[in-house]
Amino acid sequence: MPRFKTMRSRTNVRAFLLIAIVLTGCLTTVASAFDDAPVGVVFMDQAIMQPIVIGHRGASGYLPEHTTESAAMAHALDCDYIEQDCVLSRDGVPIVMHDITLDDLTNVATVFPDRKRSDGHWYVFDFTLAELRLLRITERRSPGRAWKNKGQRFPLEQGHFKISTLAEHLELIQGLNLSRGRTAGVYVEVKEPQKHREEGLDASVEILKVLQQYEYTTADDPIFLQCFDEAECRRIRHELKCRLPLIYLMGKAPSKEQIAEASTFCDGLGVMLTLVVADAADQQPVITELVRQAHSSGLQVHVWTFRTDALPEFAASGEQLLEWLAVDAGVDGIFADQPDVVVSWRAQRAVQGKPGNQFRLLNDTPSATPAESGTAPKSRPVSNP
Repeated sequence: MPRFKTMRSRTNVRAFLLIAIVLTGCLTTVASAFDDAPVGVVFMDQAIMQPIVIGHRGASGYLPEHTTESAAMAHALDCDYIEQDCVLSRDGVPIVMHDITLDDLTNVATVFPDRKRSDGHWYVFDFTLAELRLLRITERRSPGRAWKNKGQRFPLEQGHFKISTLAEHLELIQGLNLSRGRTAGVYVEVKEPQKHREEGLDASVEILKVLQQYEYTTADDPIFLQCFDEAECRRIRHELKCRLPLIYLMGKAPSKEQIAEASTFCDGLGVMLTLVVADAADQQPVITELVRQAHSSGLQVHVWTFRTDALPEFAASGEQLLEWLAVDAGVDGIFADQPDVVVSWRAQRAVQGKPGNQFRLLNDTPSATPAESGTAPKSRPVSNP
């Protein structure tokens, strides 16, 4: 049974609403077409906590990604959210792992040498949970990563890390929320839903079942759900009637029209940070229009991935890159391998009394849908460009 979850109350949400309206004073309301996107909004002052800090696969800059140890460390580093990428086992259990294959992160080749497919890979959904429990996780073996030769990450092939289920991560985080007296949210990705369907598995349905079991069901709860598949994002929102804050992940720079269309089915966009701050000339950043356009459509923007040991070539330091992303561009969230660096930078700005971007728009949905409650969707407020 789920235990220990701390949630924001609707009273607190209303309080944030009043505070933000007073502080921002720059929001206008425009009519929007009726759709199944969330029917209301909650405004929260971005200057209070900007940007949110998301532990990328836990604290993956310090421990092997997506292990419970990495998640626990991310909590200890005071992340606002901790990420869980999810893939299903053969028996339909959501496990926390970034890849649908096992080769790069585990000792599967040693334990199950005859179970690889003709393409040379071992797939998560070819193994039951009991079989996956026999494997050990290591740091990624794959070459070509900017930090691989710096010798600053957890040693390859060391440790006794195990594959964990989504339920186990949720129990861990909820328990730490109680014992540490602070709430860290979860940030769950539905990985490659079409590949799962080809194997007779429904990743979204099974993941949502687990989230519901642990009482992540509304926009009031400390959670984001994310997916790269546009059709699946639409399905999650419309067909599966999911009211959780939903982030559509995009690998390429979207057009203004694509951003506006995304606002009909999701609450925010997840993009590479170099789509927001592009290559700089003469040490001056090139800030794209992506965040401004997303905000004008009522969407948050969360960027990935901040790594102190793999900064873009045009950034002289992590602090400089964070200033460009959060202050100049106004992003709403940052995924980080070393989340403590972003947390410390944000805290230092707060001590110095430096304001953040006051935009924060999070869709909030009552328990009843418009059809059930007999009320029409509210128009979507947007920020002035």
